Amino acid sequence: MPSALFIVSEEGYWGEECIEPLTALSEAGVDVTVSTPSGSPPVIDERSVDPEEVGAETADHIRSVHETDERLNDPIPLAEVDADAYDAVVFPGGHGTVWDINHDRHARRALATAVAGETGVALVICHAVGIFAFARTETGEPLAEGRDVTGFPDAWEEGIVDDHDRLPDGRKIPYWVEDEVTAVGANWDAELDADTSVTVDGDLITARGPESSTAAAQTLLEELEIA
Repeated sequence: MPSALFIVSEEGYWGEECIEPLTALSEAGVDVTVSTPSGSPPVIDERSVDPEEVGAETADHIRSVHETDERLNDPIPLAEVDADAYDAVVFPGGHGTVWDINHDRHARRALATAVAGETGVALVICHAVGIFAFARTETGEPLAEGRDVTGFPDAWEEGIVDDHDRLPDGRKIPYWVEDEVTAVGANWDAELDADTSVTVDGDLITARGPESSTAAAQTLLEELEIA
């Protein structure tokens, strides 16, 4: 049975970007494990379960899975994870990742294992793509240098934060994903004219945001040869 490790934020993951791939992979027979930086249950971004933001049906479904899924409610600490033991590593997005997942050395190590190793594949979604600003290969080069990626674009961030880079909840984001990932040499294209954006570069899959979650999950299943 194929296996996947989900590395999820304790600072606020975007519901659809985690729940859609988690559900799709589980239904396809993938053995899913959930991990968080400290081992505490991940925290959901309340905007991602706001009916006015995502619709009542989506909000109800996401909140239900978030509250009842045993894997989400009892994650393993990231430091205890052996990424080599999984066929895929998945990084759901959400603004929360800019404070924890993207800076976590164990998360970066798990990503490098999946992308640079002989086996494995990584799916990185939305703000979690910002991890490439900090992830390095064993020899110190940026992991995303020269790679084709998509992710949460600056053009969208402008419509969310205020003039001081503060989110609606008052938190100030420390960096913008597109700025930082392009700075390390990634080939960035968020395909702003397209309804969805999913990019495959070898064993790396990146997705732009919530609306690309379904396509991203399907792409990962295809890469695992179980779709």
